[in-house]
Amino acid sequence: MSSLPAPAPTADDLLRHLDEHRLTGPVATPREANLRNIQGFLDGDQHQHMGVVRTREWSFDDVFALMCERVGISADRGHLEGQDTISAALAVAALERYAAVLGEVVAAGGRVLLATGHPAGLFPVYSRIAGAARRAGAHVVQVRDGFAFEDGDVRQIQDVVMVEQYGGLRHTHFPGPMELTLDRLERDGQAPPDLVVADHGLAGAAGSRGLRTIAIADCNDPGVFVAEAQGQVEVAVPLDDNLPPRRYDPVTAFVLERAGLAAHA
Repeated sequence: MSSLPAPAPTADDLLRHLDEHRLTGPVATPREANLRNIQGFLDGDQHQHMGVVRTREWSFDDVFALMCERVGISADRGHLEGQDTISAALAVAALERYAAVLGEVVAAGGRVLLATGHPAGLFPVYSRIAGAARRAGAHVVQVRDGFAFEDGDVRQIQDVVMVEQYGGLRHTHFPGPMELTLDRLERDGQAPPDLVVADHGLAGAAGSRGLRTIAIADCNDPGVFVAEAQGQVEVAVPLDDNLPPRRYDPVTAFVLERAGLAAHA
């Protein structure tokens, strides 16, 4: 039986897949969380600031408008409860940019660091990207891991940096794991990565340090989109970020194909 990967979807096919499988369209993330997290980001809530250093003043209205523009949440200010939305068209356009940056760095033989705060959803996506990038000639950064973070341990598994606690991989918004990882690389005499592929505070922390960063972010992650607007994160892709991993397979295939890495998948 053939083990060859399925061909990458076209942009139109991917649009349909994203909406059909609820990565976009009316997503599971509730409107209440989206509005609450905008305010939490502005208040510096430890779960919502995501390591983003603000370079200008942002109001609630500013961030709300940004999320409408870059994510496709409902612009109806009277919509306070229930489902919210992510635009498939915005997601696919962002994935095109995401793939272009990845392809550029890999083609140059650059150093790529991958990290996730969503091990149950995005870990397999990043692991596949890491494998293809290495086979295409990039240097996938390896971290001497196992060091303590206030909320667990930082570990790198199948090329992806994540947080472990009590024997399991955990969801996190915190920037601390990325800050510790970058500090460890520096102490070990490793050059900084040329590209960080991440999400949540792992992306925000890397971008705030001036590292080239691309990210996936949900509609309740306003900090990552603010970082993109400020030029700290180069690309933020709006997608539901915690669905069963197989639903992301067409996304990964699309990115690898557009990045010129399909032959290395």
